[in-house]
Amino acid sequence: MTNEPPEGTRPLRVVVADDQAAVREPLAAVLDLTEDIDVVAAAADGSGVLDAVAAGPVDVVLMDLRMPVLDGIEATRRLSDAHPEVAVVVLTTFADDDSILAALGAGARGYLTKNAGRQDIVRAIRAAAAGQSVLDREVQDRLLATLRARPTASGQQLPADLTPREREVLTLIGQGLPNRAIAEKLFVSEATVKTHINNLFAKAGIRDRADAVRRAIAAGLA
Repeated sequence: MTNEPPEGTRPLRVVVADDQAAVREPLAAVLDLTEDIDVVAAAADGSGVLDAVAAGPVDVVLMDLRMPVLDGIEATRRLSDAHPEVAVVVLTTFADDDSILAALGAGARGYLTKNAGRQDIVRAIRAAAAGQSVLDREVQDRLLATLRARPTASGQQLPADLTPREREVLTLIGQGLPNRAIAEKLFVSEATVKTHINNLFAKAGIRDRADAVRRAIAAGLA
């Protein structure tokens, strides 16, 4: 398993957002040294993020949550509405249930705490740009515990036309596995996993990864 970027790919255009210059500037500098990442802007608040994306093009925003003027949750929500092609990866010190659910509900594609190392952040940026979701282990465990503790909503039955493989993929998503781990477990490629997920989401009306986890738990698959 390699952390190197695929050959021949253009650099990913990234915006780093954090209200603390002591965090924002070194992080932007370190990421900019990565071969396939080009940090095109650094913003001190959500308003600056929106301006940077409008000036674009941008592929991924690395977003802090607690910022002045416009916080990371609202900035993520506005980006999801106006620029759904831009992936948001949250990087924050906060891993409480409310922050996690609010960020994922607003459309964030990844959620990392600031304990994450450079390689973890780079991996999450690449995954988000490829349409995958990445949650660090602490966040993933909290999300699963929170969803399992909630009462099952009615009307969450799975459609009858799901294939056995699609149910298997949903089960693994419900266990918190990322696409790469699912591919390794099923002995298929990540591209094949993405195809199964796209079909599964379309058939079941699943909105995103967090919704898939909820549906897996509600169906007794996780």
